[in-house]
Amino acid sequence: MRRPFFLLGKAAFTVCDTNVTRAASVEDTLPQRRERRWRKEWAGAKQRFRLVDSRGGMTAFRISVLLLAAFVAGCAELPGRGPSAIAIESKAVAEPTDESYLVVDIDPTVAEIVGKVRSREFQERFSIPSASTVQRIGIGDTVAVNIWEAGPNGLFSSSAGKSNTLQSVVDETGTIFVPYVGRVRAAGSTVESVRIAIQQALADKAIQPQVQVVVSSNLTNSVVVFGDVGSPGRFPITPNGTRVLDLVAQAGGSKFPTYDTLVMLKRGSQTGAVLLDDLFEIPQNNVYLKADDTIMVANFPRTFTVFGAARATELFKFDARAVTLAEALARAGGLDDNTADPGGVFLFRYETSATAEKLRPDSKLIRPGYRVPVVYRLDLNNPSSFFLARFIEIQDKDLIYIANSPTVDLLKFLKIVQGVTSATKNVADAWYRLDRLGNGN
Repeated sequence: MRRPFFLLGKAAFTVCDTNVTRAASVEDTLPQRRERRWRKEWAGAKQRFRLVDSRGGMTAFRISVLLLAAFVAGCAELPGRGPSAIAIESKAVAEPTDESYLVVDIDPTVAEIVGKVRSREFQERFSIPSASTVQRIGIGDTVAVNIWEAGPNGLFSSSAGKSNTLQSVVDETGTIFVPYVGRVRAAGSTVESVRIAIQQALADKAIQPQVQVVVSSNLTNSVVVFGDVGSPGRFPITPNGTRVLDLVAQAGGSKFPTYDTLVMLKRGSQTGAVLLDDLFEIPQNNVYLKADDTIMVANFPRTFTVFGAARATELFKFDARAVTLAEALARAGGLDDNTADPGGVFLFRYETSATAEKLRPDSKLIRPGYRVPVVYRLDLNNPSSFFLARFIEIQDKDLIYIANSPTVDLLKFLKIVQGVTSATKNVADAWYRLDRLGNGN
């Protein structure tokens, strides 16, 4: 006797993807041959298991349809790597009054705005109008006083010559001691004013004295450099001005690559940071230093993350000063041929309010001083997008997400359909065999 079988005709399914629904009809047919014999043999099963209806057709398939309907109702729970391209894009359109991020398509205009951004915040925060400053002596400085006399028998003359050098540290009272002069006020004074004061005081004591004052250890007008440098320490600021790169070079330079080195400057209550590379690339960021500034040089590996339908989903470190979006995708092995949606490549990033205003001037998310979450969309179905991907530079902590193709969810759903119908057929076969055993066949 031939076993009953079920034919899944025009399969009914709903693809679980936001705003995407595909439907078809389902119909089941039973073999028409030997209809009378089927009715007789399945009559007993109808009493025991209620699996045969008044027409003699099994309702097991209807059970499978009910199970499939339950799966469709919960289709949002289908496993996945993240949101679909439509889910990301539709939020800003469907809920414009409650947007939580901006969605921007990458085109030549957008690429020009955000492609090669170089921050000038460091310059804006720490730039000073003039490099040359009048340096003054302070407490703790070491001052060298050189005194020359016209005759060999002067107060400061010796067998070695007609001059003498005196070393003195500015004490807590702000003064230095000079023989035959006494205490001279030094703290808060310039080198020239101290020189004149000493020379005038010696005019009636020494033989035509000439005085030179040199600050040999300038602690007051100095900057501390520490961290990942060759020779950390305190370095003086020259009278004509000293820039950040000057001090980093004097300290022996960074121990790590420039693209992985962060330079942090603390001035009073303000603190700012800039990549060592950006001090060179943007000369305006290489600001002049002020007395008591503190510089810390630290290793700061920059990273970006790739999620979704890529061949490699992981955290990547920058291995060069600049990494473009095309290079970032290549490091991840490119898009997965089996699952990726070429039109759904997204770059998640926080932009400054100034940049976001250029992209979407009417957005309510833009507030001065705050960073705005922006999602950039790249459609690789368009060949010109490959050129744009070479122009967009990745920034630290950027996140690249590649959405699944809509057909992936369809295939997942069909696997569920196949599993449910296969299980139902096995149950029906078991009932049939038990019925035959019960009838002695």
